[in-house]
Amino acid sequence: MRIIFKIAKNELRHLFYSPIGWFLALTMLVMTAYFYTNPMLGYAAATEMLERNNPKPLFYNIDESYTKNIYNTLGSGLFFVILKYLYLFVPLLAMSVINKEFNNGTIRLLYSSPVKLRQIVLGKFLGLTVYNFILVAIIGIFIVLGFFDIRSLDLPPLLSGLLGLFLLLSALTAIAVFMSSLTSYQIVSALASFTVLFLLSRIQTLWQEYEFFRDITWFLAISNKITNMLSGLITTSDIIYYLLIICAFIGFTLLRLKHGTESRVWYVRVSRYLSLILICVLTGYVFSRPANNVYFDTTAQQLHSIHPRSQELIRELNEGPLEITLYTNLLDQKANFGLPAARNTYLEKVWWPYQRFKSDIHFKYVYYYGIQKTDSSLFRKYPGKTLQQIAGLKAKMLQVDPALFKPAAEMPNLKELESENLELLMTLEYQGRKTILRTHAPAKPWPRERNINAVLSRLLNKPIPQVYYVSGQLERSIYKRGERELSLHTADKWGLESLINSGFDLDTLNLSTHNIPVNTSLLVLADPRVAYTDTVMGKLTQYLLQGGNMIILGEPGKQQVLNPLLKQTGIQLQDGQLVQLSKHETPEKITGFIDTTAFNLSEERTFRQSKYLWANGIYEDSLFLKIRGATSLSGKGENGFHSTPLVLSAPNKSWLKVGKLIVDSTAPVFDPAAGDQKEVSAPVITKLSRTIGQKEQRIIVTGDADILSNQGIWDGTTPMLYSMYSWTAYNKFPIYTPRPQAKDDWLLVKMKRAYIQKIVFTWILPSLVLITGVIILIRRKRK
Repeated sequence: MRIIFKIAKNELRHLFYSPIGWFLALTMLVMTAYFYTNPMLGYAAATEMLERNNPKPLFYNIDESYTKNIYNTLGSGLFFVILKYLYLFVPLLAMSVINKEFNNGTIRLLYSSPVKLRQIVLGKFLGLTVYNFILVAIIGIFIVLGFFDIRSLDLPPLLSGLLGLFLLLSALTAIAVFMSSLTSYQIVSALASFTVLFLLSRIQTLWQEYEFFRDITWFLAISNKITNMLSGLITTSDIIYYLLIICAFIGFTLLRLKHGTESRVWYVRVSRYLSLILICVLTGYVFSRPANNVYFDTTAQQLHSIHPRSQELIRELNEGPLEITLYTNLLDQKANFGLPAARNTYLEKVWWPYQRFKSDIHFKYVYYYGIQKTDSSLFRKYPGKTLQQIAGLKAKMLQVDPALFKPAAEMPNLKELESENLELLMTLEYQGRKTILRTHAPAKPWPRERNINAVLSRLLNKPIPQVYYVSGQLERSIYKRGERELSLHTADKWGLESLINSGFDLDTLNLSTHNIPVNTSLLVLADPRVAYTDTVMGKLTQYLLQGGNMIILGEPGKQQVLNPLLKQTGIQLQDGQLVQLSKHETPEKITGFIDTTAFNLSEERTFRQSKYLWANGIYEDSLFLKIRGATSLSGKGENGFHSTPLVLSAPNKSWLKVGKLIVDSTAPVFDPAAGDQKEVSAPVITKLSRTIGQKEQRIIVTGDADILSNQGIWDGTTPMLYSMYSWTAYNKFPIYTPRPQAKDDWLLVKMKRAYIQKIVFTWILPSLVLITGVIILIRRKRK
């Protein structure tokens, strides 16, 4: 070891007695300073502006992690910006580390000296590794600076990023050392290093369509591994990967130098290289398997791990393997996401976080082609072609083997696929149970954690809320896509947040011909237009009296339909319609503000943020709803019901007009003689609850049905909408996955200091380093 350290010390001294060592260190300093101080200056300006305009600015950056924004954000964080240029450093640094011995004629002395080849190579590599540590330490300067600029800086993911950069630099150094041993020309060595680095950074795109090569090339990709550590996730497979790259190329260098001292036939030399490659690849592949991998999420918010609720669900699947089948239709517009070439991307984006907690997940892939019987668009696009010919053309365009795809008619589960419109989807099977996991719009097709958790709950036979929408009285439909209908948040199979994809079972129910099922979790009356018959009213009243949960959507002019039923609760839809004058909108459109009591309905992100603001005395940031035609609610609750308003009209801005409202003429006038009522703030949505036996009955009544309509979603009612369903389902579904609030959510640095930092670290400090380097080099040259 003493000889290795001496060689390393000599190599390091040589670097700092040459311009290249100082040039690279200076470049790293200037580059890091620029990419740190520039964004920080912008953030500081925004922070100062926020402080000037808000009395309590510290509470406005909820969920904002400045550590992540400045250092760890993929693509724009400091670590990732530096990574783009890091590949240029090492080839310049190590291009002459071995070949200079050939050029100077000292290689023969080394061969004949008592020093062993491995001591020479390891010593030179160690010297370069120490220099790499200095480069990483330069980046570390700006992490130390972050402690003074960011409140409660999240240090662990920054250490993870530094570790990743150091391992990457060391792996690149090992590659460059080997390339230096292959040729006596430094420029050729540098170009060869660039070529190998380019191949390793792009190799994950090669041969992904072939089963044999797919996992090997994906594992060998050097860019895949660094992303995890730079964003704060450390895995044993990534660390082992870099160690294997280092060992492999240091081993190649030793073999190259050893072959210069002995005479061996070519196949013996080749076999040595191949043996080393095979050992490293097999070792890396084994440790890359989920069952053999250990993960450490260093972020304070656990951003790279599934939520504890998700972990609990996946761990409950402990009685056997989980089988997941991906069905890809060649003629579907999302086909490219399910092709063999995209398989590893699919696994990484969707299932890799779950494999950390369940290693026995088995994946299958089924490929077919087909269209719905009523779809003729493809035949119009390809006139005169059969479906098989069209599939062949599509396969050629996507560069896949058409023989991989079989006709949809041959699929044993064709009816199931047709019910899902023959789109890209997954099926999950566990212990004989099977369920469907859908994909979504082509821009972002893969399901979210919330969707996956809903499907896992079904596999575990957990109670699923049964929601019935009463039909038969011209109610709003959960299947139609018109602006007044309810399809977008209910039965839309391809909506990420729709109830059907969030853990609810939905159906319509005509009470004129059917009874209310015993297993009903929630009954929805969506703006009935026709008065209920005695039979239907009797069923609804009995359901309500027995403690059934309900959402009752009223509208102006429909009071006589719903008030007889609501009488049991003590709440009534008032006669007339709320009116609010505005120069921008017609008078039937009013502004409703969400009361703080609504923030406790669910864990919707918007409500969690608002709850935090109100808890810290920030009241001016109330949430508002755009309401399109509503009546107010009266009453305080009877028969044991406790009522709480959730949404109220804006204070002193509206009144209840009892007479006829004309919206396309002159502005309406408040007329007390006609029965108009002035209310300070009228309830528009109210929740009701009471205890019956061991159960809490929950009911929500609205004076506006548009809040749950497709138009309402476009108007931004989503947080309120899903919260109503969550509360009436006892908050079991949707399964929310909120992250802990970021502690590093505020900047301590001001604009003036940020500007001084920019001058000091971008100009003054590099100038001092430059002067120091010049002095040392001049003194060295004189000696």
